[in-house]
Amino acid sequence: MTFPVVGMVGGGQLARMTHEAGIPLGIRFKLLSDTPQDSAAQVVNEVVVGDYRDLDTLREFARGCDVITFDHEHVPTEHLKALEADGIPVRPGPEALVHAQDKGVMRAKLDAIGVPCPRHRIVSDPADVAAFADEGEGFPVVLKTVRGGYDGKGVWVVDSVAEAAEPFRAGVPVLAEEKVDFVRELAANVVRSPHGQAVAYPVVESQQVNGVCDTVIAPAPGLDEELALRAEEMALGIAKELDVVGHLAVELFQTRDGRILVNELAMRPHNSGHWTMDGAITSQFANHVRAVLDLPLGDPRPRAKWTVMVNVLGGDYPDMYSAYLHCMARDPQLKIHMYGKDVKPGRKVGHVNTYGDDLDDVLERARHAAGYLRGTITE
Repeated sequence: MTFPVVGMVGGGQLARMTHEAGIPLGIRFKLLSDTPQDSAAQVVNEVVVGDYRDLDTLREFARGCDVITFDHEHVPTEHLKALEADGIPVRPGPEALVHAQDKGVMRAKLDAIGVPCPRHRIVSDPADVAAFADEGEGFPVVLKTVRGGYDGKGVWVVDSVAEAAEPFRAGVPVLAEEKVDFVRELAANVVRSPHGQAVAYPVVESQQVNGVCDTVIAPAPGLDEELALRAEEMALGIAKELDVVGHLAVELFQTRDGRILVNELAMRPHNSGHWTMDGAITSQFANHVRAVLDLPLGDPRPRAKWTVMVNVLGGDYPDMYSAYLHCMARDPQLKIHMYGKDVKPGRKVGHVNTYGDDLDDVLERARHAAGYLRGTITE
């Protein structure tokens, strides 16, 4: 009996941490990476450097792999169908993944299965954006290119028809959405296997700064138990209806009038689940590996009352290693996860996790460590 080979398309930090989760299980990884310097390419033994948009490259890469999975949603849908036609298991499959690739397809499907979303429709030009605004509460309106975009890219909040021209210059369809009056952003993370077993992690609060995830608090503080259960059930229902295999993150708005609305879907390990590496019995990465291999899923329950993740962004202080002495001495329970990336201002280069029984203390420890690593805190 030989251990399976997981083919991972994409060489970013999600691939790096998924590979890490497979090591204790003896799972072999083969990586399709853009460059040899990518985060996961630095640690995976078998690396193929190539373009995931090229079908011949994908087919050659898939040889010898028992299953294909991803650390991003950008592989062309038709290429994934071709791999399946070749007999290669693709998880999640193209029929599911298209809902994370195309926001228009996602919204249409969620409408069809009765999942609550912000008011929305595809718009054709700035005048159509104005008409959409008039159909609701007026401007501001959120505009999104239906494909591509992450961490705030490909998203615009426009206050007038004059500001609405920019999104159409990309040459792809544009989705207009109402600007939701929300209290906070939440995320429901679930994992589903091919035979239908599924687990749900506690619903978390996700705090954004300039469109980029900054802090995640697990579980979401003060969240009504009934609303939390509704969010978990909604995420599990979406995973089943879309036939997702692997990890699914459902990003949510909690509105001022007590509703939850789906903002985005991601079918891969997700920033809102990084806390699980140290704060859950089984991490999102370990359960994603189990799911794509159709192994029994692990326990998603938290290990501590509170876990906080804070992203470490690049700043003007590139020597983060020298900050370890202070951070580790100040907080022996601190968990630091770095991605092997060059430090650039605003770039995600790592994250820290803290946990404990006092939320204020856990938050302060995580934010201090992330700030000190970045260089914005010096004492």
